[in-house]
Amino acid sequence: MLLTCSTGFDFKARLHSRAGESYTVNMCGRYRLARKKEILAEVFDAGDDVDWSPHYNVAPTQSVPVVRQDPSRPIRSLSLVRWGLIPFWAKDAKTGYKMINARAEQIAERPAFREPLESRRCLIPADGFYEWAKKGKETSPFCFTLADDSVFAFAGLWDRWRNPEKELIETCSIITTSANALVSGIHDRMPVILERENYDVWLDPGLRKVEPLLDLLMPYRADSMRQYRVSTRVNSVQNDDPACAEEYSPQMLF
Repeated sequence: MLLTCSTGFDFKARLHSRAGESYTVNMCGRYRLARKKEILAEVFDAGDDVDWSPHYNVAPTQSVPVVRQDPSRPIRSLSLVRWGLIPFWAKDAKTGYKMINARAEQIAERPAFREPLESRRCLIPADGFYEWAKKGKETSPFCFTLADDSVFAFAGLWDRWRNPEKELIETCSIITTSANALVSGIHDRMPVILERENYDVWLDPGLRKVEPLLDLLMPYRADSMRQYRVSTRVNSVQNDDPACAEEYSPQMLF
């Protein structure tokens, strides 16, 4: 079964029907956040009243931490929302499967992202993300981190949707941009990693002009990142442990 999306969204994931296999992802659709909530609260200067423990294989539709700015007070909050943005006007939740990513080049025009860009921006903490290199019929997963392996933040958008049971569900999307020199050897897109000095600007609830926001959505510096191969254990969303992120060296046969 192949899930695809409309033009303009980075979503393509192959699902396997056999037990224990799922999501061989060919886009910005899996990441790592192996830090405890207390560390996230310190790094992002936000409260830690959130039910979060380290995850090594974060996948779409899961609940993920986001950092948001209180619109009336100088306070940041850390909360969990579902990964896969469902616009407030959507008819059903299936829309979220197509909106785990938002292209930076198009978010100012896309109806699903235009309003969130103006008034519902967030930081999505991470300490690594995965991409799959394809060679013939084989795919090999790689992990990308900052050079010092520190925590960083994806540029994110969020929205609030009411389901048929009248429950409010908060969701988010990771903004992507063109790949830098490091990532481009494997994929032509990468998530937007914001510079720390731009966190305040991105979260500023009083900033609604689009132009200065779009200027922040650039590829991160390649010389400040590293990549390494990981095992295919990360291919399955059922696996979520430190082994998913361990460096992998294929065994050579002689």
